[in-house]
Amino acid sequence: MDALPLVLSSGWAAGVNAYATVLLLGVFGRLGLGDVPDGLEDWWVIGAAAAMYAVEFVTDKIPYVDHVWDAIHTAIRPAIAAVLGLLMNGEADGLHDALAATGAGGTALASHAVKAGLRAAVNLSPDPITTATASLTEDLLVAVVVALIVTHPWAALTVAATLLVIGLVLIRMLWRAIRARSAGSSARTP
Repeated sequence: MDALPLVLSSGWAAGVNAYATVLLLGVFGRLGLGDVPDGLEDWWVIGAAAAMYAVEFVTDKIPYVDHVWDAIHTAIRPAIAAVLGLLMNGEADGLHDALAATGAGGTALASHAVKAGLRAAVNLSPDPITTATASLTEDLLVAVVVALIVTHPWAALTVAATLLVIGLVLIRMLWRAIRARSAGSSARTP
């Protein structure tokens, strides 16, 4: 099986929620629902990922606390993605491993930046429900991409790449709207 869609789509998913990605890959592997690297199927890996996902599940729903969590995970998510990239790369070695780690880590950094940028805009809303809704949507999208990784890797890559592009466009639109509103309110202030 070609490693490219596995490496890049797992990188995207880990950039949004690394612990859910590791947890779901491990569970899918344990259930025999896909060709998942053996290391991810270990119970201690699944347990640790589940514990960290539980913390992230709660933390990620609290406005502004999610910013602190995201700031801390700016380095953690790409690092986890790089490890996933190596594991998903299969039997390749040397240069291919380096490319897989870099590709997965870079994709994770990009999707993490999109997530953090969108969350910053969402948190400007006075409604705390928007943060929880955004977080639940992210969790659902990660679950869909991970399910596709183990069943239809090229579809996973297509969905992940599409979501990355949509996220970049949304960030641009939201931040332009915020700047326009800010400029409009400062122009009205005497």
